[in-house]
Amino acid sequence: MLTTDHKKLQLVVSIALIDNNDQILISKRPEKKHLSGYWEFPGGKVKKNETPENAIIREVKEELNVNINNKCIAPLSFSEFDYKKFQLLLLLYVCRRWEGEPMSMEKNKIKWVKANKLRQFKMPPADDSLIYNLQDLF
Repeated sequence: MLTTDHKKLQLVVSIALIDNNDQILISKRPEKKHLSGYWEFPGGKVKKNETPENAIIREVKEELNVNINNKCIAPLSFSEFDYKKFQLLLLLYVCRRWEGEPMSMEKNKIKWVKANKLRQFKMPPADDSLIYNLQDLF
């Protein structure tokens, strides 16, 4: 983890899985985690010596039991947000092709949503600017 101004910089990857109906998969953060109850794009922390692409492939498999590969993902945008305890750098990828049917492996709710409806869901502040970028795709 990098540091900036004495704060840890946390690198996190997320993905917008987009189905054939142009709906985006979001998941609800589990209880007892930072920002529990908020909706988010699936993903998670990049581990030491792991590329962001490998991290999102791993996270999607762990969280949704879906297989994606680096040929089917594309970087879309990123956002930065200063949480009190750390600085977040959030990378957003998009993916329209995967193997398997997404299902929550962590028993949290998942939902398919049209891009123009994303603002109806309470999402973490770091996701805010990413929503605009997703809406621009449609």
